[in-house]
Order: sequence, then structure tokens, then C-alpha cells
Amino acid sequence: MAHEFRSYTPDQVFLFPPSPQDWLPKDHLAYQVLDIVSELDMGPFKASYSADGRGAPAYSPVMMVTLLLYGWCRHVYSSRKVAALCVDDLGARVIAAGNEPDYRSINLFRLRHGAALSALFKASVQLCQRAGMVSLVHVAIDGSKVEANASKRKAMSYGRMVQEESRLQTEIDEFFRRAQEEDAAEDALYGSDESGPKVPDELCRRKSRLAKIREAKAALEAEAKAAVEAKQKERADKEANSDKPLPGAKPDLDPTPKPTAQRSFTDPDSRIMKGADGAFLQAYNGQAAVDEDHQVIVGCVLTQDSNDKRQFVPLVEQTIACTGAKPNVAMGDPGFFSAENVTETEALGITVLIPPDKQRHGTPDNPPPVLSAEELFALPVIERMRYAISTREGRDAYRHRKSIVEPVFGQAKGSAGNPGFIGFLRRGLTKCTEEWHWLCTRHNLMKYIRYRIAQQAPPKPPRTTKTTSRRPGCASLTIPMAI
Repeated sequence: MAHEFRSYTPDQVFLFPPSPQDWLPKDHLAYQVLDIVSELDMGPFKASYSADGRGAPAYSPVMMVTLLLYGWCRHVYSSRKVAALCVDDLGARVIAAGNEPDYRSINLFRLRHGAALSALFKASVQLCQRAGMVSLVHVAIDGSKVEANASKRKAMSYGRMVQEESRLQTEIDEFFRRAQEEDAAEDALYGSDESGPKVPDELCRRKSRLAKIREAKAALEAEAKAAVEAKQKERADKEANSDKPLPGAKPDLDPTPKPTAQRSFTDPDSRIMKGADGAFLQAYNGQAAVDEDHQVIVGCVLTQDSNDKRQFVPLVEQTIACTGAKPNVAMGDPGFFSAENVTETEALGITVLIPPDKQRHGTPDNPPPVLSAEELFALPVIERMRYAISTREGRDAYRHRKSIVEPVFGQAKGSAGNPGFIGFLRRGLTKCTEEWHWLCTRHNLMKYIRYRIAQQAPPKPPRTTKTTSRRPGCASLTIPMAI
């Protein structure tokens, strides 16, 4: 007797209208995102549409926001790939409710509502805060280099720009000289009323490249001049507030860019930065402030500066703005240390832990002698931080910094076998900042969804223990056993 199989007729049409609610399990990501969007304020998205009803009907902003959030939670950021989800992915089809917006509509929606989509980051922080996932006992701050949508081979140094500008100008002058000679010869041969030869393609290409080089060169010179003016203003302010001459040599006030200063022709806002593995990247510096309890990102900044020092205070202030409360302790690695960062953060009533020196593994705990509040206050800022880190309480608190903030960047970027956000898809600081906010929003929403699912799950069965002895005469060893 032949084995029986279940009926399989892929060409069979539905006899009754199907219900989308029957297609997915109740805890599917699509339903979780739909529930989250129902709690968000869609007013900023709807406000930009005409109130008089003119124009063709637009896709619902609720659907578009839900679709984008669902794509981000699936590590899908490209407008074309999000559009493909509406056809290939069952969860996206449930969210779109039969609509199939093309990639142009999705991209135009992102461009039109870039600021409102970035503001979803603050909403995600407050969502996690209301769920009890944010305590602000310890907030760790760190940065990671994120590759720009540009090749570092398409960047040029200021020194080479000067050389190339001179070389291209010489070649263009030579082309014009030859063209004039040929025009004069053809005028004598054919007459001045006949049309002359066309401009060579080589001349057009050299002209456009020369224009790009001059534009990048002018931008580098403007940046160098602005940096000099900032140094002059900073020094003048310090001299005005000091009765004594400032120590140390005067800063270099030459407005000419350094020969090694580089600028990309593809994404001029990006910079050459050194990555964690020592390789140089054309990148931006993504910064995040992370709460200890559930690794919720409570502040995020994207900067062109490869140095982290200037981002510490803005991240602390953004944390306060997003959560409406001050963290008890703000921590950063030695790259964030400066006297200004410590004093400005302490002025907000927040304890700071930023070691001035690199912390070496295996350093023995040698608690320093106890100092009174007066003695501690009399120390310079750098010595006060060294003392705070050397105490047992400071060491124990700072020890957890890596486990708080560094896994967040690993989860965002993924790994070789499970790639996440491998680099920006857009160009320019403004658009990449929006993209960085989307990435941080995605991280918080996935934390919130997993936390909510865990809260709704039934309690796990109790664990039993089995007691054995390692060998005669030794203390017993307790081994946890799963049922």
C-alpha cells in the first residue's frame, strides 16, 4: 500500500477571503512593530501633508513608518530592499495590508520625513524607560568608526591637490594653445566663415576634474582658516580670564592646510579615520551613551571628528533630554578624558569616571589612602580622576564599562556570519546622522520587543542540583542540572 501524503495543490485559489491574522504567529515581529507604532505620535508625519485634500492620495504615514521600522528590525535599510519585502516577506505584506509601495515612494518618504524619523530615537528611549528598562545608575559612553559610502582611494591630500591643480592647468593651457594654432591654420585654409573643430573630450574631462580639485582645495582651506580662528578665540578668552601669561608655546596659527589633510570627492563630509583593527577607513565616528540595565541607547551622536573628547558632554546632555533625568555615573574610556569634560559633567550633578591613562589588564588592586572631601577637591582634575579610578568602588564600577557599551556596537554591526549595519548607504553628514539615529532606534526597539516577550512568557521550571564529590577529602561540588 502506497504511503499517504497530505494534500498539496499550490494552484488552488482560496475559496474564502484569507485573514492576514492567520498567516503569522501572534508574537511575530510584524505584530510587535504594529503595536509599537500604535503608541507613537504620528502628528509630525501627517503635518507636512496638505490640509485641503489636493493632490493624489498618499500612502498612509502609519503604514510607511511601520514598514520602515520593520525593515530596520530585520537589518534592511535600502529602499529597494524594503520595497521587495512587501512582495517577498509575509510580515511586511501584513503590515502593508496589500499595498506595494515602490522604492521611489519609500525613498521620498524618508527624505521628506528625515527629521521626524530621527526623532523616533527619543521615542524609543522613552518607550524603554516606561517599561522599566532604563535605570540611569551607570551610563557608559563610547564611539565606533562606521564606514561611509565612499572609498578612501577617492580622497586626495592637500599637497597632492596643489600639484594636480598646477599640472591640470598646464595641460589645459596647452590644449588652448594648440586649439588656437589649429584654428588659425584652418581659418587660413578654409576661411573664417567655416565651423572650426570641436573641443577635445580630454579638455572637458580635465576641466571638470580641475573644478572638483579646486572645490575640495577651497573647502580644506576654509576648514583650516576656521580652525585657526577658533584657536585664536579660545586663547583670547583664556587670556582675558587669566591674570598671568598662558604657559606653553603659542598654537600654530598658519591658515594653510597641512599637506597631509585629505578630502573625499565622493562624500566630502566623511573623513579618513583609524578603525579598531588599526586599518584606515573613509568613515564617520558614531557615538552612543548606553544604560547599564538592558543596554538601551539613551544618547547618540554622529561626528566627523575621529577624536572622542568633544562628544562626551553633548551625549550626557542628550541623555538628560531624552530621559528627563540625570544619570548617577557617566563613564568613558581614556579617549574621552579632558579636564573640561570632567568639570562640565560634574557641574550637572553627575559623577564622572574617565581614566586619564590606559587601564592595563591584571593591574593589582591597591586601594589608595582615604582622602577627605577637602583634600580631594584640592587635587587637579587629572589626579582626582586617577584617585577615583584607583579606589575599590571606582574600579568595580569602571570594570563594567566594556560589558555595557561595547556589545551594543557589536550587535549593531553584526559579525562576518551575521552582518548587520555594515556601513552607511547615504552620503553627507546630515543624511548619515539620520541613518545613525535609525540604527540606534532599531537597537532600542529590538531590546524592547525581546523584553516584552520575556515578560509575557510563562515562568521557567525550577532547576534541581546534584551534589557530588570531586575526590575523597575534598569539599563537595554543586553542579546545576536542567530538567
